[in-house]
Amino acid sequence: VIDRGNPNTQVLMIGEAPGETEDLQGKAFVGRAGQLLDELMRNLGFDTIQDSLIINVVKCRPPENRQPKPEEASQCLPFLRKQIELVKPKIILLLGATALKHIVTSKKEFSMSEEAGRFFEHAEYPGIKFMVLFHPAYILRDPRKKPDMIEHLKQFISEWKEIVNPVIARSPEGT
Repeated sequence: VIDRGNPNTQVLMIGEAPGETEDLQGKAFVGRAGQLLDELMRNLGFDTIQDSLIINVVKCRPPENRQPKPEEASQCLPFLRKQIELVKPKIILLLGATALKHIVTSKKEFSMSEEAGRFFEHAEYPGIKFMVLFHPAYILRDPRKKPDMIEHLKQFISEWKEIVNPVIARSPEGT
């Protein structure tokens, strides 16, 4: 499963690995978690198909939908890096802890509650702003985190508008 969305975009979203629905359809984030992500983004004026490209750390579905093993992620890392290089995004949204720990390998132990919703830069990817978000599957399992996720997405949307069209983002009509 390679991706879903627009390869000529400024926003790249990176998830963990394909699930069963993604494996069957050959597209990233088309299952329940992807549908939730689409809905949350659409409610904020962001079309995940037109305005982003969604990819995963691991390109093949791990058995029994488990988290990817480090060796599986390392085998897919050259493909992931090439996708980032080809897309040249201005913003990368890391969907969940797995995406964060495989992109920022120095992060060994962390709290998603502390990481989610923060923009940061990474020396290995100059010129790209990163933001960690709760994985939508986590929101499905714990709906109490949905308001936090929506606030984080609002921060992302504000930054995205500034990057895509700074004149409109700063005008009264752009708010």
